Amino acid sequence: MARMERPAPADHPLHELILRRWSPRAFDPRPVEHAKLLQVFEAARWAASSFNEQPWSFVYATRADGEPYQRLFDCLVPGNQKWAGLAPVLCLSVARLTFARTGKRNRHAWHDVGLACANLWLQAIALGLAAHFMAGFDAEKAAAAAGVPEGQEPVAMFVLGYPGDPGTLPEDLREREVAPRVRRPIAQSVFRGTCGVSI
Repeated sequence: MARMERPAPADHPLHELILRRWSPRAFDPRPVEHAKLLQVFEAARWAASSFNEQPWSFVYATRADGEPYQRLFDCLVPGNQKWAGLAPVLCLSVARLTFARTGKRNRHAWHDVGLACANLWLQAIALGLAAHFMAGFDAEKAAAAAGVPEGQEPVAMFVLGYPGDPGTLPEDLREREVAPRVRRPIAQSVFRGTCGVSI
């Protein structure tokens, strides 16, 4: 099956990988090759971070892993469970909340985890994969399920896999899968010199 594409209708020229980034819910159940998993996590490894702290870690399981996958899957809210089980890889991103060398709070940890995830996501797209990040999960349950150490906390869960057929989704999700992509205008979120002053 051909990859479903939903390029962003950007107002200004962008790199192809950014235009192609979106969050599908339809995934092909075929496994992701281990070499490709290593590539996407390698991309995360090379993200920028405050003081090169690299406060991220990732816990993943494949459907073939059985029980570990199910443990993570059980942390998702029912709305995400409706579709996420189609994906062959389920992941949890985790932030270390203090600087390793000083023990002081790293208030940029979540930001830096986000940068790592963006790297991971773009590398996945370059490999013909897709990802969908989710806030809808039980963080406490996920921390227990993944053995997250003290001083660290779950940030997001995400699925990874090959894009699938929207026809496999329930009707309400199928409609969202093919609906037009919309963003607010850049002038509503970028200001020159002070908030509220349009670019």
